[in-house]
Amino acid sequence: SVPPKPRPIQNPLPKPAPKVVETPAVKETISAPKPVKPATATVNRQPAPTPEYAKNLLFGKENYTLMFAGVALIIIGFFLMSGGKSNDPHGFNYDEIYSFRRITLAPIVLLTGFAVQIFAIMRIPKQSAEQQIA
Repeated sequence: SVPPKPRPIQNPLPKPAPKVVETPAVKETISAPKPVKPATATVNRQPAPTPEYAKNLLFGKENYTLMFAGVALIIIGFFLMSGGKSNDPHGFNYDEIYSFRRITLAPIVLLTGFAVQIFAIMRIPKQSAEQQIA
C-alpha cells in the first residue's frame, strides 16, 4: 500500500499577457515603469525633540560627564594610595609608606576628584538656566 502522490498545486488564474503596443514602424512590449528616486535637496533639519524621560532628569549631560570624570579621579587617587606591603611582617619600610606618591600625589588627586564631583552637582545646566529665565 503506497500512498498516492500529492498533486502539484496549480494556479487557477492564467498569467496576464503583456500589452503589446503596435505602431506603424515598431512593435514593443510595455513593462512596469521603473521606480523614480526622489529628488535630493538640502533640508533645514531641526534637532530631534527631547524624549520625555530626558526632560525629567535631575542633571544635564554635561553634569553626568563631569560626575563620571570625578569618580574616575577618585578611583585613580585610591589606586595611587594603595600598596606599600612588606614581605617581612616585622619590618617597616619608611620610604615605601611615606613616598611622594602616597603622601602627596594621591591625596591631591582624591581632593581634585571630590571637587569635580561637587562642581558637577552644583552646576546648573545651560538649557535649564535658559528655561528658568524665559
